[in-house]
Amino acid sequence: MRYTVELDLSQPVVACNCSICGRSGSLLTLAPTEKFTLEQGSEALTDYQFNTRLIHHLFCRVCGIKSFSRNVDPDGSEAIAVNVRCLDGVDPTQLTIMPFDGRSM
Repeated sequence: MRYTVELDLSQPVVACNCSICGRSGSLLTLAPTEKFTLEQGSEALTDYQFNTRLIHHLFCRVCGIKSFSRNVDPDGSEAIAVNVRCLDGVDPTQLTIMPFDGRSM
């Protein structure tokens, strides 16, 4: 899978503890949909939804990696949540990490 995305990694990234993110170790940051382009691999994506079904947790059905999800906020706005652990050249230990209690939602 290949995509391009414009992100501001000077802002904190989110370490959510929900049942999916907590177990997969995702570190997330949001990008507006217009700043994200999926260039290759859409045919290999599988969608998983749970709870409110507002987030499309996309993962590669070949390798199982969850590199991004498509979010729809309750107000109807859309965004892409990018797992920064999947970005080439990004060292997660150099980022500011903000815990998020998704488990309680």
